[in-house]
Amino acid sequence: MNATILKATMAQCRAELLRTFRNKRFIFFSIVMPVAFYFLFTSTMGSDTKIGSVDWTSYYLMSMTVYGVIGASLTSFAQRISRERTQGWVRLLSITPLPSWSYMVSKVAAQGVINLFIILMMFIIGGLGKQVDLPVSVWIESFLWIWIGGFSFMALGTLLGSMRNPDVVQVLTMILYMGLSILGGLWFPTASMSGTLQTIAKFTPTYRLGQGAWNLIGGGSIDWTGVLILAVYVVVFVILSSYIIKRQEAV
Repeated sequence: MNATILKATMAQCRAELLRTFRNKRFIFFSIVMPVAFYFLFTSTMGSDTKIGSVDWTSYYLMSMTVYGVIGASLTSFAQRISRERTQGWVRLLSITPLPSWSYMVSKVAAQGVINLFIILMMFIIGGLGKQVDLPVSVWIESFLWIWIGGFSFMALGTLLGSMRNPDVVQVLTMILYMGLSILGGLWFPTASMSGTLQTIAKFTPTYRLGQGAWNLIGGGSIDWTGVLILAVYVVVFVILSSYIIKRQEAV
């Protein structure tokens, strides 16, 4: 990567960050909702409530942090890609000297920074607002797990963004965002669900991303089954989005 390409990619990344933080949908779904839900549901439950051996305030902090990261990857990331493809922005970039991959690299890099911000913000709010007290190593491990695992939802966002109808993408992202969050146990523990729903939940990416964090704060280790399931989702989403985009470009 020469200096010109690097500079252009960084400029695109900065532009992505500015557009995202000025987006009211992003602010509402990825910041306001997770914070509001966290304070609402931790205040209505007793302070001594536990999920297994984990305090409810710690457990739900991880749930809402994952919820915020997913929201950013779907409600803003996917819709921006779809809108720009519809407007011909990607085709315009293809006639510039910039390599085709620089567009997506800047998108993913910017989203990675945004996810870092969301995780850090939620952890600070949980620590200061609800006195969540975890060992430093657990804070770091949970932070890294959620951030790295969040790339699986960027892959899903890319797949949804490959559709050239922003209105349809907006509806699909909201259905998936809410549906997967509820089914994956982010709003309330899967233990309260029926046996059938619990079985289905274990195969959702939302549950697996949340479970990894719940395990860590409970004194456990990384769930490699969860890692494998998330990795499979990434591969499937990337293959499908690449196939769809190539077919569209061939027309």
